[in-house]
Amino acid sequence: MLRLPTDGAATGPRLAEALEGAPAGPVIAAIARAVPPLAARLAAGRLHGDPEAVVGTNDSGDWQKALDLAAHHHMLTALRAAGVRRVLSEEAEAVIALNEGGDFDVAIDPIDGSGSIGIGAPLGLLFSVLPSGPDSFLRPGRTAVAAGYASFGHSVDFGFSTGQGVHVATLEPGGDFRIAHEGLRLKHQASTIAYNASNERHWAPGLRDWAADLRAGAEGPRGRDFNMRWLAAAVGELHRILLKGGVFLYPDDARPGYANGRLRLVYEAAPIAFLIEQAGGQATDGRRPILDLAADSLHQMTPLIFGAADEVATIHTYLARKG
Repeated sequence: MLRLPTDGAATGPRLAEALEGAPAGPVIAAIARAVPPLAARLAAGRLHGDPEAVVGTNDSGDWQKALDLAAHHHMLTALRAAGVRRVLSEEAEAVIALNEGGDFDVAIDPIDGSGSIGIGAPLGLLFSVLPSGPDSFLRPGRTAVAAGYASFGHSVDFGFSTGQGVHVATLEPGGDFRIAHEGLRLKHQASTIAYNASNERHWAPGLRDWAADLRAGAEGPRGRDFNMRWLAAAVGELHRILLKGGVFLYPDDARPGYANGRLRLVYEAAPIAFLIEQAGGQATDGRRPILDLAADSLHQMTPLIFGAADEVATIHTYLARKG
């Protein structure tokens, strides 16, 4: 590894130390331990085979790639060993029973952004941990006791919250995860916005007005300039917003199949919302907090707006004005 003149020994508490005493700590630790082998396979690209090879479709009709299914089975092995009772994964239609007497259930997206496999764009993993209960995964996100993500970029980062703030650990090459950021807090005001502008023409009128006013910058009604980023991967946007601030939008729109948005409520939107609220931001479907929503079906989709609290509130104002 290249050493910078200012470099020294790795610092920061090890992830295991940060999780001591947390009821869901062993589950989070098990997921974290499963991340490095997954990161190593991503780093190998096509050297051993094609991770993008299409091997099926999931419940939402999206193509499943070889890496999607491999990551799914890899994480199931880790969660079974951690004593998890049941798992809901993006890559399986039904809930998977692992340990009948387990204290926790886990909702997980084993690979987020798999459309970007092999091109260097950020990929990720999302999860939430819920106490075992009779309502399975069809309950509000506020019942979760923990949530987290892994971000596979130029570093391998693992963000998590057990309800006591958001912390991010970085994988030390050849070593363990060490805490690099503690108690992350979002600025209330956003200066960076992330959304797919190609879909803007399908949005509700009020939301189109918000986008137009935002793009008008300092000369427009908002009176200031904004920057635009679009990574096209929810975990990548989450990681960037937690560290740098901003707002992300994937709203519902008028296209067939997009009336309820496109992100999955239980294992994508809810973990993101848990983390964002713990960092002082907001996450909504454009009307209601994501964590207040109980899914009607396991793979239910939802619109999602998350990030800086003030900008999310401003978006709500525009939506209420013109629908």
